[in-house]
Amino acid sequence: MAVSAFKMLGFFIGFFLMEGLVSSAKFDELFQPSWAQDHFAYEGELLRLKLDSYSGAGFQSKSKYMFGKVTVQIKLVEGDSAGTVTAFYMSSEGTNHNEFDFEFLGNTTGEPYLVQTNVYVNGVGNREQRLSLWFDPTKDFHSYSIFWNQRQVVFLVDDTPIRLHTNMENKGIPFPRDQAMGVYSSIWNADDWATQGGRVKTDWSHAPFVASYKGFEINACECPASIAADDNAKKCSSSGEKRYWWDEPTLSELNVHQSHELKWVKANHMIYDYCSDTARFPATPLECVHHRH
Repeated sequence: MAVSAFKMLGFFIGFFLMEGLVSSAKFDELFQPSWAQDHFAYEGELLRLKLDSYSGAGFQSKSKYMFGKVTVQIKLVEGDSAGTVTAFYMSSEGTNHNEFDFEFLGNTTGEPYLVQTNVYVNGVGNREQRLSLWFDPTKDFHSYSIFWNQRQVVFLVDDTPIRLHTNMENKGIPFPRDQAMGVYSSIWNADDWATQGGRVKTDWSHAPFVASYKGFEINACECPASIAADDNAKKCSSSGEKRYWWDEPTLSELNVHQSHELKWVKANHMIYDYCSDTARFPATPLECVHHRH
């Protein structure tokens, strides 16, 4: 039976230096509300974020990180979720920021949720991909993860890769490996674009719209704000006797099984890929020319 390389985390924690790492499943150990705290509801280990006509809500990590894996389990808004967006993402700060986005785009009852991913490098995004899921994400919790090292960024759903962004600096293409990033999530109204290009608006008679969370995990290198960016990059990279699990050779690229999974996702669930949008990009983006997937 094939085992995802990302499921080997426990093995690596046992054998490689874990200095500066954080791992927890409790919200308040890792995160804090960032806005609309009155739209938060805590039920044991569950967190619910509420969107109504007054406000959405959001939270952020207490620390910033460089390299590793972040995961949260989410149960998305049930029923008519048109016009709403639930986001889970990592981002650094400033105009030249880096960012890795999951955006879950609501839909009318009976129509599938869409997942939009995006990658920003040095403040430049416009790398959207949209796909459907092979399950109903409103009926149960599913895990959504971002894995990041110096060779690749991988977006995963239940440990199945759905997107790969590879380091192609040797082709002159910038890669996000020099800025520590916070972890964020939020729910908000985006009915000007989120559902069918903005044609379907949010029906506030169905409010509140609730996204539920549990299973918060950050297995990554914590970067104190007092340390300069270059020093954080050195601190979070393997060298000599210092070895981190995310730098293991087996995690420098997808394995054969993961590559097949990603190809299956793209063949069966991809709805939009910026690499194929010739109207928007008459000249194919350089990373699309060189990308193996």
